[in-house]
Amino acid sequence: MNGQLFISLLNPGIGLLFATAFFLMWLQRRERYVAYAAAAYLFTALAFLIQDVAPVLPMELQRLPANAGFLATGIFFAAAIIRRYGLPVPWRVMGLVAAVSLAIFTWFLLVSPSIPARIYAISVGAGVIALMVVRALWPVAKPHLIDRLLFWVAAFSAANLIVRPVVILTFSGGFDDYVGFQQSVYWTTVQFSQAMVSIVAAISLMVAVAIDMIAELRREADDDQLSGLLNRRGFEAAAGAALRRSLDAGQPAALLIADLDHFKAVNDTHGHAVGDAIIAAFGAHVRAVGPAAMVAGRIGGEEFALLVPGLTIDAARQLAETVRKGLHAACADRIPPGLCPTASIGIAVGTPGEGLSRLMKGADQALYEAKRAGRNRVRAFRPAPVPLGATA
Repeated sequence: MNGQLFISLLNPGIGLLFATAFFLMWLQRRERYVAYAAAAYLFTALAFLIQDVAPVLPMELQRLPANAGFLATGIFFAAAIIRRYGLPVPWRVMGLVAAVSLAIFTWFLLVSPSIPARIYAISVGAGVIALMVVRALWPVAKPHLIDRLLFWVAAFSAANLIVRPVVILTFSGGFDDYVGFQQSVYWTTVQFSQAMVSIVAAISLMVAVAIDMIAELRREADDDQLSGLLNRRGFEAAAGAALRRSLDAGQPAALLIADLDHFKAVNDTHGHAVGDAIIAAFGAHVRAVGPAAMVAGRIGGEEFALLVPGLTIDAARQLAETVRKGLHAACADRIPPGLCPTASIGIAVGTPGEGLSRLMKGADQALYEAKRAGRNRVRAFRPAPVPLGATA
C-alpha cells in the first residue's frame, strides 16, 4: 500500500469505524441523536471513498455524489448535536443550504468548470450548516466540559470550512485538473484536518452519550416510578442540597410531609391497583400545584415529602392546603365512585444551621399532631419555648 492510497483510505476508515460504534451505541440507547451521528460518519466514509477511490466517471460525475455525501455529513452531524440538547433540528434550512451549495457546485462542474469555485461552493455550504449548530447552542446552558467542547468543535468546524479554502487557495493558486488537486497541499490539509475533527467530534459525542446514560441511570436510581417523584434516596440528596443553598443565602425553606389517610384500609378494601392509582394521582397533583423550585419525593409507602426553598410558614401552609383540598379532584377519574382519599400534612420551616434530618423530625411531629387531631388537616411544627434563664 503506497502512501497516497493510505491517505485516501484514512477518512473512510475513520468514518466506518465511528459509524459502527455509534450504531452499536444506538442499539443500546435508542436516542435519535445517536442514530444521526452514525449516519453522519457513514456519509463521510462513503463520500471520501467515492471522491478518492471510486472509478472516474465521464465529466467527473462521481464528484456529485461525493460532495452530496460531504453535505449530508454536515447535516446529520449538526442534527446529532442539536438534537442531543432537545432543540428542534432545522432540517428545511439545512436542506436548502445544501441544495443551493450542490447546485452551484454542479454549475461549476458541468457548465463553467472551475475547481476553486467548486471548493468554495461545498466548503461554504458545509460551513454555514456548522454555523447553525453554533447559533442553536449559543444560548444553551453548558454545565459540563463536554457541552462546551461540542460547541467549540462546531465553531472550529465552521471556521475551518469557511476560512481554510480562502487562505490556502489565495496563497497556492488554483488547480488545472483533479490530478493536481488531489496531490495539492489543500487536499492533504483537508484530509488530515477532517480526520482530526472527525476524531475529536466522535469522542466528544461518545462522552456526551456516556454522560446522558449515567444521568439516566442516576434518575432511575433516584426516581419513584409510581408517583413520578423522587424516591427517598433521591429526595434526601436533592432536598439536602437545596436546603443548604437556601439557608446559606439567608432564605427560609419549608418542608411538608404528607401521609395518605387510612391507606392500608383503602388497599384492603379496594385493592392495590386503586391504592397505586391514588399514589400516582397524588404525585401528579403535587407536580402540578408545586412551585418550580420544589423538591418532592415519595419517602415511604404512602408518605411524601416536599421541600420548597424560599417559603415562609404562612406560604407553606397555603401550599399544604392546596395539596390537601385538591387531592380528591386529582384522584376522581382514577378511583371508584364514593371513595374520597384524604391526606394529613405536617410543616416545618428550616432555620440557619439546621440540617434536613432535624427539619424532617419537626415536620414529622407536626404530621402526628394532624393525625391525632382527626386527620385530613394541616399542622405546623412549633419549637418548644426556651425556658427563662436557659441561655445563662
